Amino acid sequence: LESSLLTQPWASVCFGESAFLAKACFRDTGYILLISDLSSVWYESADAEAVGQRSKELNKRLTVHVSSFLHRLCNLMCPLLAGQPDATTSFSCHHTASGLSLHVKSELSGLPFYWDFHCCPAPVEMVSRHLVRPLIRMSLALQCQVQELTSLLLQKDAEIEDYRESGAALSRDRLRTEPFQEETFQQNFMAE
Repeated sequence: LESSLLTQPWASVCFGESAFLAKACFRDTGYILLISDLSSVWYESADAEAVGQRSKELNKRLTVHVSSFLHRLCNLMCPLLAGQPDATTSFSCHHTASGLSLHVKSELSGLPFYWDFHCCPAPVEMVSRHLVRPLIRMSLALQCQVQELTSLLLQKDAEIEDYRESGAALSRDRLRTEPFQEETFQQNFMAE
């Protein structure tokens, strides 16, 4: 599950009044959920047995197979992570001494459906693998892209200047651009 979680993108979500980044992976064998407020990172990994036990405690009136519970949880969380939360489902979270508790309230087959994700602090290696390393890699990739685009803009400016020196003129003045100022761009980029 955790290796599948690596391929999932982070999503911005709100639980009550609190904003988080979250990602999750659901299978018939269980699920894993990772949540961060950019100060802390919490996770919960639950196998089918743990899901079955918790479902009996929280939903005494529902008797469905564990895979159906997991499928329902996936159907509740995935739209939320995709930025399309279901209006009939409510999420709330509570910080506890041992971590973060995420409470879900919905319906299943016309009956109330409840679920609690009991998230504990994520180990340093998990935080590094899912958050820190990808962010550093993305930052490096973006720096390379900025360098490539800067080089391309400078080449285009040189090409345009060559055309001007050869006597070419713009047919429409509104297309005229100022030469790219790399130093000014870098200063503005860092300021932002």
